[in-house]
Amino acid sequence: MINKTFYSIFQQGSRTYFYSSLFFPTHVKQDVFQFYGFVRKADNFVDYIPQDNPGFQKLKANYYQARDGNPSEDIVIDSFVNLSKKKGFEDAWVDAFLSAMEQDLTKRTYETLRETIDYMYGSAEVIGLMMAKIMSLPKESYVFSRYLGRAMQYINFIRDIAEDYKLGRIYFPLEEMKHHGLYTFQYEEARSKPEAFTSFIRQQIERYYRWQEIAQKGYQYIPKRYLISVKTAADMYQWTAEQIYKNPFIIYEWKVKPLVSTILSTMLKNMIDPKKEKNYPWFLLQEKSL
Repeated sequence: MINKTFYSIFQQGSRTYFYSSLFFPTHVKQDVFQFYGFVRKADNFVDYIPQDNPGFQKLKANYYQARDGNPSEDIVIDSFVNLSKKKGFEDAWVDAFLSAMEQDLTKRTYETLRETIDYMYGSAEVIGLMMAKIMSLPKESYVFSRYLGRAMQYINFIRDIAEDYKLGRIYFPLEEMKHHGLYTFQYEEARSKPEAFTSFIRQQIERYYRWQEIAQKGYQYIPKRYLISVKTAADMYQWTAEQIYKNPFIIYEWKVKPLVSTILSTMLKNMIDPKKEKNYPWFLLQEKSL
């Protein structure tokens, strides 16, 4: 049975990941819930308004204490350290994750795509690597696991533009924004430049699709029982991308997330044929044919 602490953190933290993960076999599901508990707890400290720097620093110190063999007496941290040792997470992956979270406390903008990708290595790609370890995937899958983490993170950036802007953060390359004539993500500026804003957002979504197209080449390494959960989560991110592509201004209206019924119906389809690749949306197929 999954500990109620991890169950609560996961259920409150991510609708898509929570419901997608329910179909994992019990032993994998327990590991996933413990894993998510730690990364969500760290992320929450830097996303609070105001941010909780002391809370994050305490978590970080307790993690390193536990990693050195001295339990922190925090069930979330100690369980993660035990999981890390059991599944063979590289210490450098966790270091990169904590570094990216700490970066959110101070860094507000990213000048180039390279800077953004470097941040996403710690915030998302290593998450994919650790999930690959949890599922005991071969090393050949790792590059695709990184791309899947990166692709999902990028859709979160797009979906959460307005929310992140309130925190003073812009994760997208400033040089690309300037190229489109955008300097902030204030609603008033976006509305005054609808064509520029729409073009910019769709460019970012098209980048996501290129990364996702690479990521799904790694599905061949994932056992069917695990693939159902992984692919359901990925399909929901594509669903989110499609909604925003059709109407980029929707991100100012509500946080675009699939309903539980959408997640579960997608999971049922993936149970029937999990290896079937999700087709490109009509609007990108049209562009590919031009």
